[in-house]
Amino acid sequence: MSKLTREFLVQRMFSDAKNYPYGFSRSGDFSISESKALSEYGCLIAALVDGQLQPETNEDNELLAAAFGKKEPESAAEKAWVKYQKRINRPKLGSVYGNHRPAVVEEDIEDDETIEQDDLEVEIDD
Repeated sequence: MSKLTREFLVQRMFSDAKNYPYGFSRSGDFSISESKALSEYGCLIAALVDGQLQPETNEDNELLAAAFGKKEPESAAEKAWVKYQKRINRPKLGSVYGNHRPAVVEEDIEDDETIEQDDLEVEIDD
């Protein structure tokens, strides 16, 4: 397996087909500058976070610190990565099949409480 380099990862475009199948810029979650920064630096940040690449520069250390929440994100790439992580890790609120509320169990009606048809009175206004 070839060793990943920083230059290779910066040149490679980052995409997430699972969460953003039409791209970051078409999702509506990111601004144009955020989607550009995420596409440009996403592979580098992902490799740093996963431990596939050791930080070589001070910029790499700052990217890692922002990704792990040890410092506030300052650069556009750091802000975009933190926003991206928040978006993909947010809880799913609903589904196509409803909100999965527990079914209401109807209580058994005792024999004394049953309503007979003779007891009902219906008034019809003409």
